[in-house]
Amino acid sequence: MPAQSGRYRAQLPGTLAAGWSVSRLTQPSRLNGANGIRTGKDGRIYVAQVAGSMISAINPDSGAIETISPIGGAITAPDDLAFDDEGNIYVTEITEGRVAMLAPDGTARIIHGNMPVANPITWHQGRLIAGECRMGSRIIELDRDGGSHRTILEDVPMANAFDVGPDGKLYVPVMATNEIWRVDLAGGAHEVVAGGLGVPDSVKFHPDGYIVSTQVHSGQVLRIDLQSGAQTVLADIGPGLDNVTFVGKRIFVSHITGSVQEIMAPGKVRALVEKGLQWPLGLAVNGDELFIADGGFTYTLGVEGAVREGAAPHLIGMLFSPGFPGWVRDVAAAGAGEYVVTTANGAVMRWWPGRQEHEVIASGYDLLMGVALAADGAVVFADLATGRVLSAKGGEVTELAHGLDRPMGVAICGDGAVYVAEAGAGRVVKLAAGKAECVIDGCGAPHGIVIAGGRLFVIDTASKALITCDLAGSGREIIAGGLPVGAPPGLIARPLGGVGDMCGPMRSFTGLAAGGDGTIYVAADAEGCVLAVRRS
Repeated sequence: MPAQSGRYRAQLPGTLAAGWSVSRLTQPSRLNGANGIRTGKDGRIYVAQVAGSMISAINPDSGAIETISPIGGAITAPDDLAFDDEGNIYVTEITEGRVAMLAPDGTARIIHGNMPVANPITWHQGRLIAGECRMGSRIIELDRDGGSHRTILEDVPMANAFDVGPDGKLYVPVMATNEIWRVDLAGGAHEVVAGGLGVPDSVKFHPDGYIVSTQVHSGQVLRIDLQSGAQTVLADIGPGLDNVTFVGKRIFVSHITGSVQEIMAPGKVRALVEKGLQWPLGLAVNGDELFIADGGFTYTLGVEGAVREGAAPHLIGMLFSPGFPGWVRDVAAAGAGEYVVTTANGAVMRWWPGRQEHEVIASGYDLLMGVALAADGAVVFADLATGRVLSAKGGEVTELAHGLDRPMGVAICGDGAVYVAEAGAGRVVKLAAGKAECVIDGCGAPHGIVIAGGRLFVIDTASKALITCDLAGSGREIIAGGLPVGAPPGLIARPLGGVGDMCGPMRSFTGLAAGGDGTIYVAADAEGCVLAVRRS
């Protein structure tokens, strides 16, 4: 495997206080997720990465990655991409609801700015065709010079990555009906080509003329014969598959978690790029397991001496699995197999992954961040958008504080006192009698906080440091610096919006958790891994 490239990777260890060590509990990701993929004229595989707002190019033989459009660059949340004959890249920016063009010289411009949940796009014989991935979506032909567009098909229940077949017609995976449709580019009624699938999210035509389609729910890659309709499973990779491309006759598929895999033969797969974490976000220790929230995916990983460095987390739920509570941001352990989470859709949920069940604790909020459980069962959570911290218990929600400046992480100590990280004010406060008393100030952008061993720990995403003090704010110490948290050094990551009804704003949150042995776990969202900070 070649050296790390593409996604940022820190040099660890950074600065450390005496008596502490830092290590990676999971392997860093080489991509910020992997969504739409397309082969360029140079033979490389170009990968759109929604979570990182990046486009990368991968050598299909060596796996070497080059960044084409970086974090903070001209493109935001690219979901799919296509090339024209001049080498321009057309990109659907799914959270922005628009289509952009990225020229070979790196300049970009908006082609179409009114396409909610913009997702599939293709180029065919001088024609640019794009669509939406929402209920009642449109498929339209665009004028790349910004002129008027022409509707090909309307009221499509969640169209995804489509392709023009050898017959000149457009073949569309329709996620909500679990079918593949065919429609004439001139418009008119659609035909159903295949049904009863595993929720298809891409259709591409192999050079030999058959369809290759990824299934996001079942995780299968299907070969579908256009004449007979016969289906063959080429690979079973796991839920979360996204797209497919070809290098010559070689088949490559992408997975939302950041892997790109080559199907060598039916049932035989080679990882060109290994999967990883897209963010990660909230963390919680529950018994001997660490829960990792990664937005649309959630994992557990054995801890308390039961894990080796670089271990692979175990998937316990994702957006298309039964009972999933929604795009998960932060988490608190609530007992064996039970969690309380905040979601991007503005809800606080109680979730039992093993039972595939959830219940709503509170909903209708704007931008929920941290969550913690009090000893009396109250659920305390922060709403960044409104500057409030709230408590839910017995079906009632009460306000603990308002007017806070971008509240993020919350923690509760043994006497019931609530601590809150204010990212906007650069401080951590203790809530007492409806007032916020400063405990730590002078931070850049504190996110996750946790109380362990009578001390408060906070991660500052601006200074890239893990800080500790006692519960009164005394004895302040920087345990570790130079950590891969927040945006990579020198870059500014744009906040991501939502994805239609599937997900609200995908704002990042850098979580912390504490193990029973005193280990502090850090969501290293800059490089897509989890860190373990321990006393050495």
